[in-house]
Amino acid sequence: MTYWIQRWKDNKIGWHRDDPNSKLIEFMSCLQLNTGDSVFVPLCGKSKDMIYLAQKGYKVIGVELSALATEQFFTDNKIAYQVSQEKSFKIYASDNITIYSGDFFELTRHHLVTVEAVYDRAALIALPAESRVKYAQHLYSIIVKGCRILLLTLNYPQSKISGPPYAVNKDEVVSLYNDGFECQLLQCFNDIKNEPKFQHENVDFIEKATYCLRKY
Repeated sequence: MTYWIQRWKDNKIGWHRDDPNSKLIEFMSCLQLNTGDSVFVPLCGKSKDMIYLAQKGYKVIGVELSALATEQFFTDNKIAYQVSQEKSFKIYASDNITIYSGDFFELTRHHLVTVEAVYDRAALIALPAESRVKYAQHLYSIIVKGCRILLLTLNYPQSKISGPPYAVNKDEVVSLYNDGFECQLLQCFNDIKNEPKFQHENVDFIEKATYCLRKY
């Protein structure tokens, strides 16, 4: 955990983007949301995707280990917020965006009881293999039945370049979410032409995949 906190302190946040993710825009309909529904964004950082979701009329609940990232999210976007404390979490809240600053694994179903959907752009792939099973199991335990997940992953030759982001292929996704979820692959394509970092390491492919899952 200290690794990520230090990355934020050093401003080494190459994964951050200043625009909403194109796959969120393209595939958000799979979440079957209604205006006012709540979307959970795990390991949210200061993602602009949360702004996009809020502007579409949804409530956003995030969790982020780095308090610095959370504070930057609200200040960078000029959003007024209030801070409160609850056991393991410092809670930053505006009218329609709430971020729990603390450990994802300390969240309980109580925190997400109103959540109808999950948007995982960079949570699963931020975790090493030994943590991904724990992550998927904990996510299952804290979301309600019928909750849908829009999941974005990357797959590439892990032996050629170390993560994060880590390589997660379709077989692993199916294995991680096999027990308790319906899983649909929406899109998968090789996008190496747009990844100079991977090209520099002589990686010959990087598959970007989008899944829609539903807890049953």
